[in-house]
Amino acid sequence: MSYTPQADSMNKFRLIFSVFFISSLKIVAQQAIDSTKEEKFSVHGQSTFITQYKPAFSAKYSGANSLTNQKETEISTTYTLFLGARLWQGASIYLNLEVASGSGLSGSFGVGASTNGETYRIGNPAPTFELARLYFRQLFPLNRETDYQGSNQNQLSGKIPTNYISLTVGKICLADFFDLNSYSHDPRTQFMSWGLMSNGAWDFAANTRGYTPSIVLEWVTPKNEIRYDFSLLPKTANGMDMNWNISQAGSQTLEYTRNYLISGKKGAIRLESYLNICNMGNYNESLTLNPSFPDITTTRKNGRVKYGFCMNDEQAINNDLGVFFRAGWNDGKNETWVFTEIDRTVSLGISAKGNRWNRPDDTIGLANVVSGLSASHINYLKDGGKGFELGDGNLNYSLENLTEFYYSFLMSKNISLTGTYQHIINPGYNKDRGPVNVLSVRVHLQI
Repeated sequence: MSYTPQADSMNKFRLIFSVFFISSLKIVAQQAIDSTKEEKFSVHGQSTFITQYKPAFSAKYSGANSLTNQKETEISTTYTLFLGARLWQGASIYLNLEVASGSGLSGSFGVGASTNGETYRIGNPAPTFELARLYFRQLFPLNRETDYQGSNQNQLSGKIPTNYISLTVGKICLADFFDLNSYSHDPRTQFMSWGLMSNGAWDFAANTRGYTPSIVLEWVTPKNEIRYDFSLLPKTANGMDMNWNISQAGSQTLEYTRNYLISGKKGAIRLESYLNICNMGNYNESLTLNPSFPDITTTRKNGRVKYGFCMNDEQAINNDLGVFFRAGWNDGKNETWVFTEIDRTVSLGISAKGNRWNRPDDTIGLANVVSGLSASHINYLKDGGKGFELGDGNLNYSLENLTEFYYSFLMSKNISLTGTYQHIINPGYNKDRGPVNVLSVRVHLQI
């Protein structure tokens, strides 16, 4: 990445904002309520810095939405302030303020299971403020038995019922409620690939930065959990402006979770389905209209449907070691609207704590995700079509295969340093490009 005055200004902004952000959090943290008691207010913060580098790789051709085959370095940063307040019995409100800057490799184009879960498909990498979350949550107890939960991001310490129904209304990130996984869910501390942090076949409702107005209903017991959500979708694919006309557009998600024990070790399986309705374009129709240069945006029409099914399983092997598995499928007839261009996915991984080498707070992880496309999606890209993430100008199709290895080293109570290596075969499902190697360094501060 070459030097520019704009890049120098951005680096100065990052430094100044980092100092201000961390100093503010330290002041507020000193005034926080004892986390062992019931909190009335909650204050937390995080900042994450990621540098990614890939060397040049072989490519027979490249298109407008390709991962560039030249040597490349990109930096991303996020800063988030998490505020929470207890209103009355069972009721709380949360506000998250976030600043993000930087870019994924090649602007996050050219790879289905893109490599940096902290970045988005945006044209301007300059620091941008976002009101990330603002939502109200009410718990209705179903019994008198309670558990104690500690203070955390968007979580007030105190006793909560073991069995409850809850209502959440406001601007949220759906991944905070659905497709959870103890070993692979948070790109700030765990695996970074989009195909590992979430189920790639789940085209979940969100704006460009991952948030959307929603209503979430939950029924939770120690063994069983059911969640239902209705969310707004953006007016355009990968857009920031949300469509408030719910008679024309909207997303619904339904998930069942079964928590269980095997030989005394915790496990969980999650079964999920979703349905998106909006003005999506259709792959086959775009090919019929223009076989030489298909453009899916010319076929957009209200009432288009995308639906899919996902499975997510996790299992602790012992106190240090755990494994996870995900699989997902969507119909793949209409264009990807929100998350990433993956229509089929299978992932498997393992995560371990560092007790065996006297580093109990370190984490090491290894995972693989295989991603695929529907037949109509393949034909569209092969004939030169572009999605909001893919488009090499041609396509010699094969499954995309990404392997990720990381080691997270806890430097102090609040700061971790992570080194990550990713190897991508057939980036963008194209046998004529790659393989690609990506090296990453991540620094994460959490207060």
